Amino acid sequence: MKEIVIISGKGGTGKTSITASLTALAQNSVIVDCDVDAADLHILLSPEVEKRERFISGKLAAIKQDQCKNCGICVKHCKFGAIRSVDGTWKVDSAMCEGCGLCDFLCPAGAIDFQPRDCGEWFKSKTKYGPMIHAKLGIAAENSGRLVSLIKEEAKKCAQENGKNLILVDGPPGIGCPVIASISGADCVLVITEPTMSGIHDLNRALELTDHFGIETLVAVNRYDINPDNARKIKKICFGSKAKYVGKISSDQSMVDAQIQGKSIVEYGNSKCIKEIENIWFNVKNWVEQ
Repeated sequence: MKEIVIISGKGGTGKTSITASLTALAQNSVIVDCDVDAADLHILLSPEVEKRERFISGKLAAIKQDQCKNCGICVKHCKFGAIRSVDGTWKVDSAMCEGCGLCDFLCPAGAIDFQPRDCGEWFKSKTKYGPMIHAKLGIAAENSGRLVSLIKEEAKKCAQENGKNLILVDGPPGIGCPVIASISGADCVLVITEPTMSGIHDLNRALELTDHFGIETLVAVNRYDINPDNARKIKKICFGSKAKYVGKISSDQSMVDAQIQGKSIVEYGNSKCIKEIENIWFNVKNWVEQ
């Protein structure tokens, strides 16, 4: 079983659109959307949910009013300002509470109810290209890295149960905690970048990250023709690093039109960039089959 994670050093590079196209070309993979803070791969793949589970992580404090003595100890020591007076009683602001448990530890009346926190949900679905594992982090919820790790484990189970030898992961943008969780344990990372100064800057950050974790890295340039000089710079960056350059994709209005129709570009219709994406998949597949 091979796991390929598609990431981008920044948002807006076309990572998800390209992931959907690679999924369509692969045909026989388990698909994972690890961009749990702003998941959107489902828009292009139209998954049919078969299983839905709550994501419980961390804890949340609440004050049991019948036991509270209004001593104010919890208010004094809460470093997050999460406990406030509402209509003459102390209450916990769930958006501010970090679940540290100090109020529960200090309360002399045992008036703190400290319960597991509902942080979102994750799904197991089916698509026309294979099973899909995806998730949705709750509003203002944290622990996105833990949720990413959870759905990746579920994807591996799903692959084993369905005899799939490939897991394709749409990772989050950037290089933060969710990205680190996404690439953890992966066999290969495909970085989608663009020929802009910010694209080059964030590509370098992504390459530093994958190099730190010793993960084989492939690079593809989207919309290369908006700045051919920068596109050539990106190619040189790859040749000067451990990353492997696997192709480029032209700017094409059809990519936007396909998104509007809720489809990947390879299933939308004729387009000059389809052959370019197919070429990238050919190079990625060659790596997979090594």
